[in-house]
Amino acid sequence: MNEPTKAIQYLIDTAPLYAKAKADRIYLESFVKSRKAQLMSQAGTEVLGKQETYAYAHPEYIAILEGIREAVTLEERYRWLMTAAQ
Repeated sequence: MNEPTKAIQYLIDTAPLYAKAKADRIYLESFVKSRKAQLMSQAGTEVLGKQETYAYAHPEYIAILEGIREAVTLEERYRWLMTAAQ
């Protein structure tokens, strides 16, 4: 297989992986907002600032942020590998 054909095949193979990585990132970015609202409602106070502090410091919220970091890393990796293949 020649180099252009390999590059095209790589793009075909990687495009679905990139699409999934991007979808995962977008999902997590939306989910973190929902989870923040849920956590704020569990804070046990009506003071908005304290609710936010509770939500932002909660281990589940932090885990979602770590998931977003991993999703962005994967998405960007695929994006740049595809750019290089182009």
